[in-house]
Amino acid sequence: MLRTALRPIIPASALVAALAMLALQVRAGGLDGQVVGQAMPAQLATLQDDSYLLGPGDGLDLKLFDAPELSGPLEVLNDGTASLPLIGSVRLTGLSLSQANLWLTSLYRKQLLRPELQLRVVKPRPIRVALVGEVERPGLYSLTTSETTQTEGGPSLTVSGLPTVVDAIQKAGGITQLADLRQVVLQRRLPGDRPSYKQARLNLLALVLEGDQQQNPFLFDGDTIRIVQAAEPSVEAVELAAANLSPQQIQVNVIGEVLRPGAVQLQANTPLVQAVLAAGGPQSWRASTGNVELVRINRNGTATRQRFQLNLSQGVSNTKNPPLRDGDTVVVNRSGMAVASDAIGAVSTPLTGLVNVLALVDLINKD
Repeated sequence: MLRTALRPIIPASALVAALAMLALQVRAGGLDGQVVGQAMPAQLATLQDDSYLLGPGDGLDLKLFDAPELSGPLEVLNDGTASLPLIGSVRLTGLSLSQANLWLTSLYRKQLLRPELQLRVVKPRPIRVALVGEVERPGLYSLTTSETTQTEGGPSLTVSGLPTVVDAIQKAGGITQLADLRQVVLQRRLPGDRPSYKQARLNLLALVLEGDQQQNPFLFDGDTIRIVQAAEPSVEAVELAAANLSPQQIQVNVIGEVLRPGAVQLQANTPLVQAVLAAGGPQSWRASTGNVELVRINRNGTATRQRFQLNLSQGVSNTKNPPLRDGDTVVVNRSGMAVASDAIGAVSTPLTGLVNVLALVDLINKD
């Protein structure tokens, strides 16, 4: 039932901010209310309990129990507002459903005697997340409840249901060999009119090796996933290479004094020594096992050149037997004996040719 006298509508921004702060204070502990930059424990359980925040593109349904003629579908526009009967344009972006229900109830209380209402999300907007750091294709990605993902060199995977952190990483092509899966940072927006964020650290290595699915929370629109670079290769590099977070195959070039020089297809995280063996191994007396070089083109366009000693008993190590990346070039240089032999051959070859020419001229003159 409508009130007999309509009151002027108060601007929404102040009340929205107040309701947002009130809701944050009511919610129990966890990571809520922690802004970026503050130290906090990684309480992963609260990530699964976060509230859905309304945003542009959401399809809503408003039900007014005492005024069914005012009920109907709503859509949050690009500016974050929705047009409501009797009230007009109301900003809803950044509010949870419970906050939006409280806010609309307070507005309709000025127009209706008993403003009992229910606001529902009937068509959620696509989830857009940012992936930065050690992933194959960093950038902004849009995720839906039905996706086809593929890590570099791996098979296509069909994913259905609400997208998770792993789904997003797979869509970005998987992790690089430098990724530190123990220190994955998830940044998420907190409810409220003014943007504020919280962070949580995930240990995806525990997910891969132990099946801890708390480390793989559902994603919300606006989340940012940051994967930092590891100081040293993980001791579980072999297990990581088999996981569906990593590229399945890489291609490296092995040239120089090996039996089969050229491009070689290898499993991800293959170390330098194994790549040389995959190319047939070093030639017995021509290869200098103490002078093996790794040439790498970095993402920023620069090139690095490192020298290693070939040691078949050496495990994976950045300083002695580094894991290779896609596009690396391994050069097995010549030994001192091979250099001398090639020099002698280079000098003697022109003389042999000259002798043959003189013999041909001699035969012509005799004829």
